[in-house]
Amino acid sequence: MELNESKFIEREITLRNMMLTKEVTETRRSLVRWLALALGIINPGESRQSAVAVLDSILYFQFVERKDPSVQELSEYISKNWEPMNEKTLRYHLLQLSKAKVVSHSKGVYFLSNANPDQKYNEEAWVSEYFNTEVQPIKEKISAAIKELKGRQ
Repeated sequence: MELNESKFIEREITLRNMMLTKEVTETRRSLVRWLALALGIINPGESRQSAVAVLDSILYFQFVERKDPSVQELSEYISKNWEPMNEKTLRYHLLQLSKAKVVSHSKGVYFLSNANPDQKYNEEAWVSEYFNTEVQPIKEKISAAIKELKGRQ
């Protein structure tokens, strides 16, 4: 009997262990692109910058301004620091980031998902919470499957 494996997939996440070189840390743009690649938001060699610009705007408001921005505020930031982006494209990338569980929204504002409300604007707390929420359950299921496998001959 063959199983239909696709029905067992709850969600896919892509994380890349990448070198953080001096060249990467030279500009904000290269750092944000590196983060987008590391978090699986874009793929290697992908040339479109709109997803990177949207991620940059969210990170800027979350960790520099320490606030949850509206679409209008995100749009203004992107126009000033990248290039103008139409609202439909901005909303598309926000939706993709939401599907990837990187960004959430409520009451017309956007913020990084899995953020502990008390430490919402703390980057280290967000990274820890993101990995605890997204990676820990996978680790636990893999461990349980290996334990189950050990008991079988």
